[in-house]
Amino acid sequence: MTKGRIEAFSDGVIAIIITIMVLELKVPEGHDAAALQPLIPVFLSYVLSFANVGLYWNNHHHMFHSVTHVGGWVLWANLHLLFWLSLMPFATAFMGESEFAGFPLAVYVVDLLMCAAAYFLLERVLIAQHGRDSTFAKSLGRSWKDKASVVLYLIALPMAFVSNWVALTLVVAVALLWFVPDRRFERHA
Repeated sequence: MTKGRIEAFSDGVIAIIITIMVLELKVPEGHDAAALQPLIPVFLSYVLSFANVGLYWNNHHHMFHSVTHVGGWVLWANLHLLFWLSLMPFATAFMGESEFAGFPLAVYVVDLLMCAAAYFLLERVLIAQHGRDSTFAKSLGRSWKDKASVVLYLIALPMAFVSNWVALTLVVAVALLWFVPDRRFERHA
């Protein structure tokens, strides 16, 4: 199978996810700047989630640039990633509307952790599809950012119940790690 359909489907699902997230930003009741005050946590949650979903889209795009073909397991692994990404609007709204309370923040971190795990699984399935000695596998190589992200999420999870600002800082740190697109595939292109 060619990769075009999986890329198009993924792009469409990610576009819908971002659209759903922005629809959670409700118009305030008042007509002055003070009316926007209660929306600040919701807006900040949206910005963080938009960045995270955008990072997954960007890295997914770069990775699939090196993919030559896909099989059934790749489709399922990609769908698994899209499942966890599709929960981002719920986790975002829950966290933002609670003003970053511990449990909703922990739910958000769990979703991010599962997105990271799903992306890792997709990478492994693509390596199995292409072979360990393939150009794809060599392009993927090893990344310290994968491991650092999981470690930071695992620290952020219990911190959500201790200090929501520390947990949020760790989540933002992971996003900043990935802000520069994954260049592993470009080096081998």
